[in-house]
Amino acid sequence: MTATSQHPATQWRQVLGLPVIVAALGYFVDIYDLVLFSIVRVPSLKGIGLAGQELIDQGVFLLNMQMAGMLLGGILWGILGDRKGRLKIMFGSIFIYSLANLANATVHSIEAYALLRFLAGIGLAGELGAGITLVSEVLHRSIRGYGTMIVATVGVSGAILANFVAKQFDWRTAFVIGGVLGLMLLVLRLSVAESGMFKGMESREMSKGNFLALFTSRDRFGRFLHSILIGLPSWFVVGVLITFSPEFAKVLNVQGTVSAGNAVMYCYLGLVGGDLASGVLSQLLQSRKKVVLLFLLITVAAVAVYFSAAGVSAGVFYAICCLLGFGIGYWAIFVTVAAEQFGTNLRATVATSVPNFVRGMTIPITMLFQVARKSLGIETGAIVVGVLTLVIALFSLSRLQETFHKDLDYFEEFI
Repeated sequence: MTATSQHPATQWRQVLGLPVIVAALGYFVDIYDLVLFSIVRVPSLKGIGLAGQELIDQGVFLLNMQMAGMLLGGILWGILGDRKGRLKIMFGSIFIYSLANLANATVHSIEAYALLRFLAGIGLAGELGAGITLVSEVLHRSIRGYGTMIVATVGVSGAILANFVAKQFDWRTAFVIGGVLGLMLLVLRLSVAESGMFKGMESREMSKGNFLALFTSRDRFGRFLHSILIGLPSWFVVGVLITFSPEFAKVLNVQGTVSAGNAVMYCYLGLVGGDLASGVLSQLLQSRKKVVLLFLLITVAAVAVYFSAAGVSAGVFYAICCLLGFGIGYWAIFVTVAAEQFGTNLRATVATSVPNFVRGMTIPITMLFQVARKSLGIETGAIVVGVLTLVIALFSLSRLQETFHKDLDYFEEFI
């Protein structure tokens, strides 16, 4: 019996199986740690003796260190995922960033802070790609979109917990809680089975996890590059508009106090809704590309509303942050598209490196923003950077093939 002919209850039992739930919880803890720095940026930097302009400059530096770690980790974990297995990188990555989180609670200097954010970034890089790869391979193509939707929807809600914890406890305790949650999840992962597609590849003589092969073929490089570029607007929104929302609120004369923690929380509330809606829509429309296009257009509208919000109340500003989050809520579809573009022997490499290359693009995005704001002002500078990322994403989407109905049980041939 095929998945398409199964009873809906049977299909949903598969979608809600242990691999999907464990991958979703892993991404939940991943997102908790990933956004925690944005939430506690100001109090943590003040806690180690910084003030004034240093809160922005050193904040950008630490964010970029975290993202640099994710860029390196995305390559490392992806290669290991195709050579050693999807589950092994899910274990290794969460172990590293859990320990880095615990150590982060003890920092007293910017140098130690930067080193630990870099190490945490390396660990954080493995979760999403490994989870999406595993889920995509264990579920039938007719329902795998629902599985990746659940992973992303549950995962991004980790940001809501991060904001709640940061409000209830000091920033050092918030890092400890993240580390403990990660170590607890390791126990649950012991009962998850490896992907059948990976097991079927283990005994075969072929090139696996060959990262350099992405650059030796124009076709593969094109698929890889455009898979990355369609995700750029997500980290423009999170890395610039949300992370520095208190500064933008002042320029826009928002009435009331705007905190980065609340902005992150409302953005990720929107992301939960966006990931849920984009996942369902992709299944109903049986298309990934149409849904990504729709949500990119929603993001365009949300960015326009954000910069038109002069004089609004803090509550309205947070609602706009929620709309921004909804617009970039095609994250699950974006990573699924990347996984579906490549064969089993290169899938984990791509699915793990692509989202982390996008996260790593926060470095040039924030650097460009820093340059633009000094010459054009914080508002105009951000608009220029935002327009650039959105135009690039729309162009790259037009260059990718539709993958909704694609059978993933095949291998990349390297010549």
